[in-house]
Amino acid sequence: MRRRSLRIAVAATVATVVVAAGAACGLESGGALPLPVKPGSITEQPDLVGAKITVGSKDFTEQVTLGYILEFAVAAAGADVRDLTNIQGSNSSRDAMVAGQVDLAIEYTGTGWINYLGNEKPIADPTAQFDAVRDADLKQNDVVWVNPAPLDNTYALAVNQKNLASLGVRTLSQYADLVKRDPGSASTCLETEFRSRQDGFPGMAKAYEFPVSAAQTQILQTGIIYQATANGNCAFGEVFTTDGRIKALNLALLEDDRHFFPHYNAAVTMRSETAEAHPSIARVTKPVMDALTSEEMSELNRQVDVDGREPADVARDWMVKKGFVTV
Repeated sequence: MRRRSLRIAVAATVATVVVAAGAACGLESGGALPLPVKPGSITEQPDLVGAKITVGSKDFTEQVTLGYILEFAVAAAGADVRDLTNIQGSNSSRDAMVAGQVDLAIEYTGTGWINYLGNEKPIADPTAQFDAVRDADLKQNDVVWVNPAPLDNTYALAVNQKNLASLGVRTLSQYADLVKRDPGSASTCLETEFRSRQDGFPGMAKAYEFPVSAAQTQILQTGIIYQATANGNCAFGEVFTTDGRIKALNLALLEDDRHFFPHYNAAVTMRSETAEAHPSIARVTKPVMDALTSEEMSELNRQVDVDGREPADVARDWMVKKGFVTV
């Protein structure tokens, strides 16, 4: 069985090249399901038996793991799954779906509302946020959203315990004050995408009223930021709140006291023609998404990023544990 590791640099390079090829030749069709599963509480569905379904994901741990969870769910229901997880970047992943190269993916409500639909202000209530994204994306892009999960993976800035004590910064308002007063003490590690997104660093700077130009930032790969923050190589680091390394490295999260960051509840997304041809996808994936809490996801992320396990193994073990599939 083919195993795909987040730690293989070649895979990331290939993903970049494939995505960059764009509409001229499209993404590759994907590979086979990396591990076999059999029906459990998810049973075969007539509209999915033998159906060719391509599942995509972005290129960070949580997304790849969620991509495999989605693959195992529809495979147990009878689909012939093609694996196109690990697409580099949110926009590339999104473009693949809109272009019809990906049929099914798990996406985040905040990303959809701000990054894809171009809104500037999030909606405070998570249910209302999902409803707004669902309605707008269907109308504008023929993308269907179903089954929002309790899992809410938002952005945050983290700090190690030593810097927390010495700098006394516990909120983003205090961070903004530090940037304006002593930018050298507020060195911040960011990933490339967060540095440019309006629901990322530029938007946060606007909301908290500090100049982006004053902030001393360093661009690092997502996975490196956690250890760099723990080591004190940067005083603060951008993190995902469901990442298992936060607890493992004893990092503290700064409070978003002005409530800038949107809710990022995970939900199943698909093209409208996929939803119409395979209505059982929504039924099959609902109990799976209902079981995905922030705490559950943090533990799955920890198993990959701290314990070094493969995302496909972690995803399948979780699906088996919950009784959704058997092996």
